[in-house]
Amino acid sequence: MMQTVYLGLGSNTGDRQANLDRARACIEAVEGITITRVSSVYLTAPWGKTDQEDFLNQVIEIETELEPLLLLHKLQEIEIKLGRQRYEPWGPRVIDLDVLLYGRESMTSQELTIPHPFISQRLFVLVPLLEIAPQLVFPDGSTVQEVLARAESRPDGNIIQKL
Repeated sequence: MMQTVYLGLGSNTGDRQANLDRARACIEAVEGITITRVSSVYLTAPWGKTDQEDFLNQVIEIETELEPLLLLHKLQEIEIKLGRQRYEPWGPRVIDLDVLLYGRESMTSQELTIPHPFISQRLFVLVPLLEIAPQLVFPDGSTVQEVLARAESRPDGNIIQKL
């Protein structure tokens, strides 16, 4: 069955915009995936590990019949193809591709948690999500506007700038 899925894209090394562009092209080339909406690109401070370069972030909406874990594996293959190396958690990266939401599903496995476990804390995900899916409702019934308002009220909220 076709699902609407939201993916987060981020890059903070090399030609960050080109990295996002290449990642979108690779995602679109996967059989069974169609990109249906693309947010603006946002300049954001690093999250988690803050002593690194700023990120360019973007959220895309896709339609897919791929099951969540197969989709994750395809995204990980793209990350490797584009040069991603995992040296440290939340460290610098050429490309980061995250499954944020998969339809209205909630799941937790060793490999994948949906919704993404940090989605409610990350302005660099919530702001572009609001841009492309203002009517979005999370599996718990919260709207994207409600989740964003809670994240913006936190004192440690990230700086985010639309490019």
